[in-house]
Amino acid sequence: MTAIAPRFGPQLIRLLLVTAVLTVGLLGALAGTASAHAALTGSDPKDGAVVDVAPREVTLTFSEQIAMGDDSIRVLDPSSKRVDVAKMQDLSEGGTVRYAVGLKPGLPDGTYTVAWQAVSADSHPVSGAFTFSVGAPSATTATVPDQEAGGGLVGTLYDAARYISYAGFILLVGGAAFVLACWQRGASVRPLQRLVVGGWVTLTAATLVLLLLRTPYTGSGKLGDMFDLGGLSDVLDTKTGAALVSRLLLLGAAALFIAVLFGAYAKRVTEAEAEAEQDGEGNAEAGKAKADLAFGLSLGGTVVATGIAGTWALSEHASTGIQTGLAMPLDVLHLLAVAAWLGGLVSLLVALYRVPDLERAAVRRFSRIAFTSVVVLAVTGVYQSWRQVGSWDAWTDTSYGQFLLVKIGLIAVLLGAAWFSRRWTGLLGEDAKTAKTAEAGAEAESESDAEVGVDVAEEDVAEAGTPADPERAVQLARQRTALATARKKRDRDADTERSALRRSVLIEACVALVVLAVTTALTGTEPGRTQEKEVSRTGTEAAAPAPARPVNLTEPFDTGGTKGKGTLRLTIDPAGPGTNLMHVWIDGPDGKPMDVPEVKVAYTLKSQQIGPLPVVPERLAAGHWSAGNVQIPMPGDWHLQVTVRTSDIDQTTIEKNVKIG
Repeated sequence: MTAIAPRFGPQLIRLLLVTAVLTVGLLGALAGTASAHAALTGSDPKDGAVVDVAPREVTLTFSEQIAMGDDSIRVLDPSSKRVDVAKMQDLSEGGTVRYAVGLKPGLPDGTYTVAWQAVSADSHPVSGAFTFSVGAPSATTATVPDQEAGGGLVGTLYDAARYISYAGFILLVGGAAFVLACWQRGASVRPLQRLVVGGWVTLTAATLVLLLLRTPYTGSGKLGDMFDLGGLSDVLDTKTGAALVSRLLLLGAAALFIAVLFGAYAKRVTEAEAEAEQDGEGNAEAGKAKADLAFGLSLGGTVVATGIAGTWALSEHASTGIQTGLAMPLDVLHLLAVAAWLGGLVSLLVALYRVPDLERAAVRRFSRIAFTSVVVLAVTGVYQSWRQVGSWDAWTDTSYGQFLLVKIGLIAVLLGAAWFSRRWTGLLGEDAKTAKTAEAGAEAESESDAEVGVDVAEEDVAEAGTPADPERAVQLARQRTALATARKKRDRDADTERSALRRSVLIEACVALVVLAVTTALTGTEPGRTQEKEVSRTGTEAAAPAPARPVNLTEPFDTGGTKGKGTLRLTIDPAGPGTNLMHVWIDGPDGKPMDVPEVKVAYTLKSQQIGPLPVVPERLAAGHWSAGNVQIPMPGDWHLQVTVRTSDIDQTTIEKNVKIG
């Protein structure tokens, strides 16, 4: 079918560009706040603990089931050498998820770093690190990855592939459902064929990319590892790998379904319509054959679509947490309803803009399907919200609840646009279009003739018969086709109700793009119920810590002796867990540097019974001391003690609470 530029082409392009920018921005914002679902809830030794004797093993406890390999827990000594031995042990029992790794015997005193990485039960990678000390804290050169698991370029590509795979599924399933249930003649319409085939290609390509990226996404984070065959073999043994491979196999069946839908079925529909035009009723056998084929396609397509939707339910949110036996089937229904609604919406939009003679009956059938889909979405969505959010406070206190509120607001906007679409559908009529076409008269016909370059004489010749010259015959045939198409476009644009329907459906489709972005981000965000569980177990918020800020302290002192008065200035940079730089300045009453025999500093975290951790700064110059490797094991409100000695017997201790991390 010849493509015709719609009357609202420029507005359509501008609106789609704005929507694309909003979608990308929203995805970027959500990517920065998304977090994994399993969390470290405890360890032995504890984070920041100072023990007298080196432990025989390090034990980690998690909030939910995870998948770990033999190299998932690494313990590094102060020189960054590994001191863990043997294979990791699974000590989980009952509802407690616990893993341990043994340590080499006879570890010397110093600060040790524990780095761990795993895959949450809903397929998202998690990682972290903490320190403990034997004897006393020490300087350490141990390094851990500077980005969280699933972050960086690999994480961005993986999240994009997930979004694209959802979009492909919606176009594939929703487009095919629109053809079979709403507009059977659409099986032979090229724009709809391209839409459905494009959805299949998009979903297949995105699934392959997800499968290849799975190794670096859950492991090294290096893009080159996506072609590691050993890593790919390990991925295939996981729940997520099996789900992706199953999806690819089901897409093979979907390819056969598409071939029959746009091949044999489209031919049957065309033949049945041709016979109906000839005798007014059509051949009963042809109609029965078409109905039987449509039934088979509907049944087979439903099975394949359900299977593809199940690959998400088996590997993401629905497969973890409470009531998984009920959550997974409802998640499949939720995905199918989304595809039928949003995918059908895009198909309707394509038909309204690219097909001049879309029947009113097809629009009304889709309106009924969309209403049913919304009901299913409401029921399954309410259950999913209760299951994932957990409490009323989680709606506003957790990132998952906040994103869900955004999604609900967008759905409300979408339903408002759908109400206008349904209103215009009710006003849509063939009689109105015929009347407006008749009113156009001879003037509209002459304008249409000018558009395609056909004059009245040429049209008369074409209608009179086929010229002897084959080239001339082909030329006139093209002119007749262009003329007919242009007239259909003119008739379509003359229908006010149809134009209004196109605009409202366009708004629905644009809002649906953003809804899809929020939905994709929700699958990568920690549910509110899990976040609250972490808070109850650890007593702290499971949110990302605030960025570290340097501590600046200025306090007067008086040791009581001669020349015992002055001012202490101290800075700690960056004032976060790990290595910090500390500077101490002593100024006399006149503001000039004041040299003193000794300055000592100690840190204590009373809430965790850590410390005091002593720090002896080195004298750099008169009145200036510095320590370049101050190890602070964890964030919190630390009690700082600075002792200043001005003579053999005169000294004082300045005490102050400072915020670290």
